Amino acid sequence: MSDSTLKGILLAFAAFAAYAWSDASVKLIEGQLSPIQSAFFGALFGLAALPFIRKRNDDWRDIVRTTNRPLWLLRFGTSGLGAITSVTAFTHLSMAEAFALIFLLPAFVTIMSVLFLKEQVGIKRWSAVIIGFAGVLIILRPGFRELSTGHFAAIIAGLCGAISIVIFRAMGPSEKNISLYGAGLLGTLVICGVAMTSSFTLPNVEQWMFLAGYGLLGAVANVLVMYAAKYAPAAVIGPTQYSQMLWAILFGYLIFGDHVDSWMLVGIALIIGSGLITLIRERQRHVALPTSIAAADQNVAVAMTPESDGDKTH
Repeated sequence: MSDSTLKGILLAFAAFAAYAWSDASVKLIEGQLSPIQSAFFGALFGLAALPFIRKRNDDWRDIVRTTNRPLWLLRFGTSGLGAITSVTAFTHLSMAEAFALIFLLPAFVTIMSVLFLKEQVGIKRWSAVIIGFAGVLIILRPGFRELSTGHFAAIIAGLCGAISIVIFRAMGPSEKNISLYGAGLLGTLVICGVAMTSSFTLPNVEQWMFLAGYGLLGAVANVLVMYAAKYAPAAVIGPTQYSQMLWAILFGYLIFGDHVDSWMLVGIALIIGSGLITLIRERQRHVALPTSIAAADQNVAVAMTPESDGDKTH
């Protein structure tokens, strides 16, 4: 392994640690603010990443410029919904359970790639989809435990993230990263900003700290992912995203008093295995997945691929 690749992997681990800390920060609010309001302020603090994402030849107006307005607007809309549902999931579920359900995202990507991108999917990728859904059924155990709003929110958040990834693929390398990131942030800011006007609650000092941690750590993570992709291929650093599960279990045990039973561990293992099978298969096909499929939609805002990674000037 070259020094460059090792550096990229270490940066990726740092990025996904920051993502996990970001999600823990919003969970610490404990539902005292609405998910809509938390998502709004998370995106507001997330603007801090823009100067680092913007390349020297980018114009600030490129945030709203795009090569495909319908797809840009679709990302705009799904970003707002994805941010709200991810906050809802982390508010109502243990971090490990929320991450596990959101990590179903690669299965959604496979299905939508067949439906909308007309990709040919072989038995290995379909097997990964089946394994992933089996893991979800084991975690949820419908009929044996009560399902909450958080469970459905986590699945919707994963679906929104998958839609974003399919949009990245459909738009191709010609779309600027700042435009993709801008669509995600602006979608969350506008949708949540309008929705929270009827029930706004002024955060207290402690809540402001958690909101800042949620947004700023997410911004730091996005920048770290970009720099990780400069040193190592996306297919190499992609699996490091599953390190978030270790953080989730650790935070759940030390901070939130969460209990992970044996059934949940089996389900988590199946879902992670499903995702890794997909990543390995994509690598063999030389199709790079975005390096981040983290919880909040702002965390899948920048898709680094070999084609779009050519300009290294930031």
